[in-house]
Amino acid sequence: MRIDVHGHVSAPAELGAYRSVLLASRGSHGRGMVDRQLDGEKIKAFFDAGGAGGPASGKSHLQHMDDLGTDVQLISPRPFQLMHSEKPPKIVQWWAEVNNNVIYTQTQVYPERFVGMAGLPQIAGESVELACAELERCVKDLKFRGALVNPDPYENGPEEPPPMYDRYWYPLYEKFVELGVVMYIHSCSSRSERAPYSMNFVAEETIAVLNLVNSPVFQDFPDLKVVVSHGGGAIPYQVGRFEAGSVRRDANNRFTKRMRNIYYDTCLYSQEAIELLVKVVGADRCLFGSECPGTGTAIDPDDGHQYDDVASYILDIEWLSQDEKEQILYKNALELFNLTVKPRL
Repeated sequence: MRIDVHGHVSAPAELGAYRSVLLASRGSHGRGMVDRQLDGEKIKAFFDAGGAGGPASGKSHLQHMDDLGTDVQLISPRPFQLMHSEKPPKIVQWWAEVNNNVIYTQTQVYPERFVGMAGLPQIAGESVELACAELERCVKDLKFRGALVNPDPYENGPEEPPPMYDRYWYPLYEKFVELGVVMYIHSCSSRSERAPYSMNFVAEETIAVLNLVNSPVFQDFPDLKVVVSHGGGAIPYQVGRFEAGSVRRDANNRFTKRMRNIYYDTCLYSQEAIELLVKVVGADRCLFGSECPGTGTAIDPDDGHQYDDVASYILDIEWLSQDEKEQILYKNALELFNLTVKPRL
């Protein structure tokens, strides 16, 4: 079985057009009803027609999953489009809610293939109250298993967000623990041309790990379930720097030990990167993630391998046992997200 914990919604063009209208009108045209228009019939027709399967692929989202042997995928909004730094706050809220409603519809049309993960209306400079309310709605009403959390709602703008150990975040942590679902750290867009969103993902997720590991957050919230996208950013590659500092302070409380309060997805597109991640954090803290179709949906011209065929990288790690490979590919996800799924026949 393969459970891909890192997937994003594919939807008809009406969803993107709705975002354009929100940005252009700043909400003056009202909320609209695009999520009601994108009903189950419309979603199924879109998938049947091979929509949004990646750049010029000619395949649907499901066809990509089938080609790579993925049984189930957890899907959330496309993070770089969540526009947390935009104003007024209502358009950020409406856009997050509409995305979540479309994801819910998709999980109802394909209940054996997709599981919902929410995008939250995190509004730059505002409290996390709205985000808490939407998380509760998505878990209680839509049966989602967690939500994305962006460490920087300012989206790499001129203002700096509170670090993830700041009390600003505590009401959101409390809500995740209360609901028993997963906080999935995934940065969003970037207002910088110098460091566009894909680079900002790596930077912000690195900072998030550092903030959480070097703080009392897991002492204050021992039941908080956290996954960090993209293999923890640069942390595995730079872990010696942080390990040395921790040993100088307290050799019995090493950085690598505290890292294991967090899970890390394998949304990395090279064999070497995935092997390093597993060596640093352990197979029991890794979750198969590919974001297919998405950034890695391209063919390596040197060997013909599809970059986001991440499962094959995992299976090719000779020093992993069969059980450890199964932990990464599906067992860890079953337990962490409290899933009940069956492999496809």
